[in-house]
Amino acid sequence: MSGRRLVSLKVAAMATMLVMMGLACGLSSHAQTPAETFFSVPPVDAPELAPRGPYGVGVRTVVLHNPGQPDILNFDKATGKAPTYDRPLTVEVWYPAVIPKGTEERTVYEMPMPRSSEKAHETAVAGKALRDATPIAGTPFPLVIVSHGYPGSRFFLSYLTENLASKGYVVAAIDHTDSVIGQEKEFSSTLLNRASDQLFTIEALEALAVPAGNFLHGLIDASRVAIVGYSMGGYGALASAGAGYSKSSMAAQFVPGGYFDHWTAGNPEYQSRLRKEVKAVVAIAPWGNQPPNNMWDAAGLAGIHIPLLMIAGDQDDISDFSHGIAPAFEKAVNSERCMLVYENARHNVGGNPAPAEARTSFTTQEYFDEPVWRKERITAINQHFITAFLDLYLKGDESRRAYLHVAPEKSNDGVWPLKRGESVGAKFSDGDKYWKGFQRRWAVGLEMRCSAAAQ
Repeated sequence: MSGRRLVSLKVAAMATMLVMMGLACGLSSHAQTPAETFFSVPPVDAPELAPRGPYGVGVRTVVLHNPGQPDILNFDKATGKAPTYDRPLTVEVWYPAVIPKGTEERTVYEMPMPRSSEKAHETAVAGKALRDATPIAGTPFPLVIVSHGYPGSRFFLSYLTENLASKGYVVAAIDHTDSVIGQEKEFSSTLLNRASDQLFTIEALEALAVPAGNFLHGLIDASRVAIVGYSMGGYGALASAGAGYSKSSMAAQFVPGGYFDHWTAGNPEYQSRLRKEVKAVVAIAPWGNQPPNNMWDAAGLAGIHIPLLMIAGDQDDISDFSHGIAPAFEKAVNSERCMLVYENARHNVGGNPAPAEARTSFTTQEYFDEPVWRKERITAINQHFITAFLDLYLKGDESRRAYLHVAPEKSNDGVWPLKRGESVGAKFSDGDKYWKGFQRRWAVGLEMRCSAAAQ
């Protein structure tokens, strides 16, 4: 073979190799492009009840005003009184909706970034919902109020709000004034207003559903309401459920002018504020029962007479699992109740996974994620159990009880033997000696404690 022919073949081979490398790089680049992530769509290893339901999801923003509220931040020491104001609350409402053919459920939630060096910094959270979509007509759905922590955002639990709406719930998440990320004010406002915000939002949305021209008209079943609260949201949710605060608690001393007395156990005005349509409560890592705050005594917690689901990490160092959360659960003796426990989890068992921007700063990521658990695993398990709880107590679906009253109490003690060479793949357990709705080997690091109501 001539030298010129050999050189020509080498050049051709090199050109072919470069082309193939280019194609490979292009294919690799395409393959590595991350798919759009929606927190309300659980991963494939999620338990049985976690996936979204059959309904399309719409979303709208509503601004409410609670009239004549005490402006505790402007309390006048000279007169011993606080002026009143119409307390503003921005509420995001997700609901079962008609999604037109060819239209995708897509939106973006602009949420303030916690612990950011730039106060105005916001993060974009992708939402799988259609803004201002037409609601499903002719069917009233149960109402679920969602209440964030301090500080937080009405979008902080979007993994849950969208997910529940797709399963046939109207879900309303509150931006609690003075508690929103980047807009925090003195803690006395949050202590005084959290339960009030929750109960007022129920009342206001029910009122909006009356006029024929409102998008909520005919959409809400006002007889079936639940509250889901995380951290300070859980603090308010327990009070909204009937656990009046203790007169000797930290908040009673911290809120001036005796205004907190209206929320204490045994006060007739407190009892009059409770709403009989609230049929169930989910308290995730509820704050307040831990020393030295001691927001409830035994008599106060015994005031809960509706079903309760608590969710907590056994290493919670904010709400104190051992001295705060677990004793509150035990003392809610008049509630039919369950408590899901994440072993080796701290306080962050309630909100969304960290958005991409949060992962560049430890202090910001720490606000969202857990040191041991995958956050998307936590959110999927929450979707599963909260769905079971709300379906049981708001929709009367008795088949869901078996998903809550699992055995054994500790998931690690579950038994699901296999024959040699046998595989069950993605099959969910039927509840025989292994937690119902979980895949084999996948129910790990969890506990479920359930107790019947004493009365």
